[in-house]
Amino acid sequence: MSKELVQALDALEQERGIDRAVVVEALENALKAAYKKQYNAAQNVEATFDDKKGQMTIKQVKLVVLDDDLVDPDTEIPLTEALEINKAYEPGDEIRFDVTPKDFGRMAAQAAKQVIVQKMREATRQAIYDKYQDYQDEIITGEVERQDSRFLYVMLPGKQEAVMTQGDQMPNETYRMRDRIKVLINKVDNSLKGPQIFVSRTAPDLVKRLFEQEVPEVYDGTVEIVSIAREAGDRSKIAVYTHDADLDPVGALVGQRGARVQAVVTELGGEHMDIVEWVEDEAQYIANALNPAEVTDVIFDANNEQSVTVIVPDDQLSLAIGKKGQNARLAARLTGFKIDIKAESEAGDLAVEKAEANQTADIADQALVELADDNQAATDQED
Repeated sequence: MSKELVQALDALEQERGIDRAVVVEALENALKAAYKKQYNAAQNVEATFDDKKGQMTIKQVKLVVLDDDLVDPDTEIPLTEALEINKAYEPGDEIRFDVTPKDFGRMAAQAAKQVIVQKMREATRQAIYDKYQDYQDEIITGEVERQDSRFLYVMLPGKQEAVMTQGDQMPNETYRMRDRIKVLINKVDNSLKGPQIFVSRTAPDLVKRLFEQEVPEVYDGTVEIVSIAREAGDRSKIAVYTHDADLDPVGALVGQRGARVQAVVTELGGEHMDIVEWVEDEAQYIANALNPAEVTDVIFDANNEQSVTVIVPDDQLSLAIGKKGQNARLAARLTGFKIDIKAESEAGDLAVEKAEANQTADIADQALVELADDNQAATDQED
């Protein structure tokens, strides 16, 4: 047993990366517990394992006390007896006696086996957790395994099972056993039962990762996906930007004859993609986000900086709002603004208010300029 145990420790350390000292400590604790349970021993025992020779020993620890102070013979030894062992002992010293039973080998072997198996399980769980934690927010291809009322189970590479909640499943997709699907790893929990990996088909970042796979300019950072608003399985809006003045960021994602965006659309079961350009001008960005509708004007609310009214031609109103308000809703999520859409025919008063507000602002600016000129003139005159 001793030789096999040492070999097992070597394997755990070299192949699984488990610290030898951690295993030895766990083994000694297991031996100690096994001895106490089997022999109903006192609590003052120590288990020692020599990881070079594979030898296990149980020692009882006794405290040296003056003869008249002896209270518990199981945990204490009188000074006169201690001096018979070694004349250097003094009160307060500890003496360890080897109490390893002759039949302890079988019990020790069982304890060692349990410890090693447990440590291997822990190491395997930690390795899985570390691996998939590194993959968090990344795409991975898995195979549909089964489905119940709570989860869709997806087998990932390496025979690791992941789960997909109802909310992470595409409403326009039906999953069948052995279907190969691309999923986004969106959470990895390290629970007592082992790592639990959650994957998604509805997360906005899935769209981003798919474009990274299809568009080299997105992968290398030349084109940046600034924002994504998504209603999975139906429609997504993507805002893109580039520092390269010679590159069309929208065209880069669309690709020649729409090949790049079509690859993403196909992967997502026909989900429609609106790709718009992000610009610093917030009014223009909001207008872009309402694509494919045309926008006549964007009026910011003076009382709420995150609220705007968008004016569109009468014949563009339904297109700007979209089916069941979807286009306006996604544009609002994409830009972060609360968007109220009005047709030109019902926006006359707003246009007047905006014109008056602009006129007031111009008058105020002019007054400030004149005041500054007067102050400067007064200063020059004093000099």
